[in-house]
Amino acid sequence: MKRLLAATVLVAALASFHSSPAMAEGTLKVYHWFEYIPQKLVDRFEAESGIDVTIDTYDSNEAMLASLKAGKLGEYDVAVPGDYMVEIMRGEGLLDSYTAEEMPNFGNIAPQWLDVPFDPGRKHSIPYQWGSTAFSVNRDVFKGDISSLGIIFNPPDELKGKINVLDSQGEVLALGSIYLGIPQCTQDREQLKALNDMLLAAKPHWASFGSDTAKDVLVSGDAAAGMIYNGFSAKARAEGANVEYAFPKEGYVVWMDNMVLLKDAPNRSNALKFMNFLLDPKNAAEVTNYAAYNAGVTGAEAFLDDAIRNSPENNPPAGQKAEFIKACDQETQKLYDAIWTNLKK
Repeated sequence: MKRLLAATVLVAALASFHSSPAMAEGTLKVYHWFEYIPQKLVDRFEAESGIDVTIDTYDSNEAMLASLKAGKLGEYDVAVPGDYMVEIMRGEGLLDSYTAEEMPNFGNIAPQWLDVPFDPGRKHSIPYQWGSTAFSVNRDVFKGDISSLGIIFNPPDELKGKINVLDSQGEVLALGSIYLGIPQCTQDREQLKALNDMLLAAKPHWASFGSDTAKDVLVSGDAAAGMIYNGFSAKARAEGANVEYAFPKEGYVVWMDNMVLLKDAPNRSNALKFMNFLLDPKNAAEVTNYAAYNAGVTGAEAFLDDAIRNSPENNPPAGQKAEFIKACDQETQKLYDAIWTNLKK
C-alpha cells in the first residue's frame, strides 16, 4: 500500500512538474564577478539541490548596477556587490529581504560581519569574501620602495607606461583620495579639483584600464605594476609572476563582497538555498581557497589551505590604515561621476 501510494504521489508530482509553465523551481540565475567562484562548488550545489545554475559576469560594481537598472532586474536572482554598492542598491529599492529563519546557516555569519553599516543585521545580504585593494609591482622590473600609492599616481621612471589600473570608479577614486589625504565624498571644490588634476596627470603613465585582466597582465608581463585586488595578486604570484603586493603607508581599500537577494528574483527560494549553501564553513572555505581572499563565515578557517591562510596578501602589517569605499549622497556622487567620466575620455 505504501509503495502504491508513493507511486501515485510521484506520478502526480511529475505531471504537475511537466505542466508547470515556468519550470522556475529548477533554476537559479547568478550575476557575479569574473573568476570568483570555483566551478566544482557550483557543480556540487547543482548535484545536491537539483537546481541548474547559470552565471553571468561583470567587471565592476558600477557596471552591475547600470545593467540591473537598465532592465536586468527581475532576470537575476542574486548578485555579488561590494559593501558600498549594497548600501546604494538597498537605498534604491533593488534588493529583496529575507529572515534569519529562512536561512538555516545564518548563525554561521562571523559576528564582526553581522551588523554591518551597509546592511544592518543582514536583512538583504550574506558575506561572500572580503579583502583589500592596493597595488602590486613586478620585482624583476622595479626593486625600489613600494610603500606609497605614488607608485600608481606618481610612478618612478621604470614603471611609467607599464601600469594597469582597475576599471572601477569606486576603487580608483577612493585610492586617489587616500593618496591625497582628502576625505571620500568631499564636496570641497578645491579638494575635488586636486583629485581630478592628480588623476589626469597620472593617466599618461598608465598602460591600461582593466579589472578582469588585472592578474593576467602582471603574469604576461604586459604590465609591470598594477592596482589590484589582493587575491588576484596572490594568484599572479602562484602562477609564477615575481610580484609583491603593497600595503601603502597612506592607506588602502578594504572591502567585503556580499551575495544579495535581488528584488523580483524569479527563483527566490532557490536563491536562498544557494546563499545558505555558501554559509556552510566548508563551502565558504572552498571559495576562499579558490579566490585567495577571506571568508566572513565562522568555522571556515579550519578548511583553509596553508598557502591561503599564511599568504602575505592576506596578512597586512599591524596598524596600516584601511578604508571602506563610502557611498556618497546623490548630489555628491554626481561630482565624482564627472571626475571619472573625465578620466576615462
